[in-house]
Amino acid sequence: MPTATPSQRQAESFLASPEFERAMTSDDGQAAQQHLDAGRPIYYGDARFPEGLVKKYPDGRKQLVSVSANGEVSVIRDI
Repeated sequence: MPTATPSQRQAESFLASPEFERAMTSDDGQAAQQHLDAGRPIYYGDARFPEGLVKKYPDGRKQLVSVSANGEVSVIRDI
């Protein structure tokens, strides 16, 4: 079994931290809006679509997508 690198252990530690929990529960959407304003899409989960992630484009279009283990994004359908 492969051993985690120091950066992987650091990331895992942060994801399990109270700081991460606070950031996730008090997100005001500002960072997401900054990405959209800069012309980049954002990805987020939505309980109405448990089979994938929502990809929202700066023009407001949305797609339901899946992401493979190697990072390849595939469109499931437009929403």
